[in-house]
Amino acid sequence: MYPKLAFFLSILSIHILTASASDPDPVQDFCIPNTELGSIRTSRFNLETCKNPKEVSPEDFVFSGIKSPGNFSNTGLSAVSVNPAVFPGLNTLGMSFVRADLKVGGINAPHFHPRATEIAYVVQGKVYSGFVDSTNKVFAKIIERGEVMVFPRGLVHFQMNVGKSSATIFGSFNSQNPGTHRIPNVIFGSGINDELLEKAFGLTLEQISVLRRKIFFP
Repeated sequence: MYPKLAFFLSILSIHILTASASDPDPVQDFCIPNTELGSIRTSRFNLETCKNPKEVSPEDFVFSGIKSPGNFSNTGLSAVSVNPAVFPGLNTLGMSFVRADLKVGGINAPHFHPRATEIAYVVQGKVYSGFVDSTNKVFAKIIERGEVMVFPRGLVHFQMNVGKSSATIFGSFNSQNPGTHRIPNVIFGSGINDELLEKAFGLTLEQISVLRRKIFFP
């Protein structure tokens, strides 16, 4: 194969792989799902049947479910996710968002989103916020009201309220289905073999059991 042609094909394949890993581009202005007709499942997506545009109203593009916090977890975190499942107006637009509230001392445990970059905007409070890159370097600082921080796609990130009052954060994702993997849950709640965890973390079976109880049954 000619060198220039081989180079061109390599670049083309990278472009195709990158494109296939992100949300598909919309082929219409919007697509409010028609719940009466359901969806069609493909190998990668649920294809929603759209409402007739004549039946779409302004209410389809307004969401009121983040006016107040949701239920708080034992870590002091309340997270209200907003995606097409609860806000149909987002369907096919390639974005979603979340309202996160942290009690004083509360944390958003280390986690990552496999399909999206996140921008976090501090509405109120003082939050220790950061992420870890693929060289194991931590990028973290305290951000306050009016400041934003970006978490690159697929990198582990975290937040902790270090202020003297509750904190509220709005997070925006460049995918309507970013996915979330919380590290404690993935490691100790997914069914990974205990012997492997013993060897990986230098823990005994008893210590692993104690950690599980603290994480899942506080």
